[in-house]
Amino acid sequence: MFLSPPSKTRIQQHIEQQRTLPHSYLEVGHTRRAENVSGYDNDLNTIELGAGDAVWEAAKEAIRQWRMFPAPWTFITPADAPILTGTVVAMTARVMGFWWLNACRIVYEIRETDRFGFAYGTLPGHVECGEEIFMVERSVDGTVRYVLKAFSKPRHLLARLAYPLARAYQRRFVRDSKAAMFQFVQQRTL
Repeated sequence: MFLSPPSKTRIQQHIEQQRTLPHSYLEVGHTRRAENVSGYDNDLNTIELGAGDAVWEAAKEAIRQWRMFPAPWTFITPADAPILTGTVVAMTARVMGFWWLNACRIVYEIRETDRFGFAYGTLPGHVECGEEIFMVERSVDGTVRYVLKAFSKPRHLLARLAYPLARAYQRRFVRDSKAAMFQFVQQRTL
C-alpha cells in the first residue's frame, strides 16, 4: 500500500519477489470450468463490442495491449507484458486514496478461432486471492463480446475487514473495464 503510485523500480522489485512463488489459491485453472468455485465470490460479466472482422481484430488487440485495465486508477506493469502462460505482472490500483500493488501470473492462454484471451491468478503479493479470465469471443453471427469471469475472495486483512468496499471496487473495475474495451474497439473501428 502506497500514498502515491509506486515507482517502476519498486513495481519491478515486487514482480521479481513474486515471480517464483506459488499461486495464493488451490483452484488454479478452475476458470476453465463452468461451475462456480465454492467459498469464493463468482462473477461473470459481458459486454457486446460490435460485430464483424474489424471489431474482432480490435478486440483481440485490446487484450494484447492490456487495455481492459481502466486508466488512470489501474494499470499493468510491464505495460507490454506478453500474453503467455507464466508471465508475471503487477496490477496497480488506486483505492480510497491509496495505491495497492498486486502480483498475478498468467495461468493459461485462450487462442481459439472464435475466442481469445487469458486467465491470470493471484500470487501472495495480491490483496485478493483467486483467478480471472479476460477474453473476447465471436459468435456465429459475428457478434463480438468481452467476457470477464472470476472467482475471488479477500486475502489481505484490510480487504477482509472492508469486504463491502472491496466488492464495490470490483464492480467498479468491471464497469470501467467494459467501458475501456468498448471505447478502444470503437476508436479502432470508426
